[in-house]
Amino acid sequence: MLQSVLRAARPASRSLYASRTFATTQLRASGHGPAPPSLYGPGGKAGEVATDYEQATGLERLQLLGDLQGVPIFDTAPLDSSRVGTKANPILVPCLATQRSVGCSGSPAESHDLRWFRLTNKRQERCTECGSVYALDYQGEESHGHH
Repeated sequence: MLQSVLRAARPASRSLYASRTFATTQLRASGHGPAPPSLYGPGGKAGEVATDYEQATGLERLQLLGDLQGVPIFDTAPLDSSRVGTKANPILVPCLATQRSVGCSGSPAESHDLRWFRLTNKRQERCTECGSVYALDYQGEESHGHH
């Protein structure tokens, strides 16, 4: 059942990161029947407190279903920390939005305290602790102006 939900949620793009996206609009009824019911939990029973699995919907439910089947829904792999990014060769941060919060722990990993900063697709950012430069690798569509 999860595989059919994942196939329905997968966009036509061939990008590695775009293949992991999910949009509820892609799952809405398209004139050929309702959206897959597995993205809506059955709800709690009368008189009982519902579990996360019973009450979860949308992305949260998709993640729970993926966890049950051992399928990673979101890419949670750490960024490359084997080198220090430079202005000419920054550490690329894949993202479907035009901005993202990034945490740097140094190179090699965890060589300094975690430093957070906001990264946008307009400019590179430098970690104030180690000097590593990061750039957003925007994977989204330019026509989507909702962010």
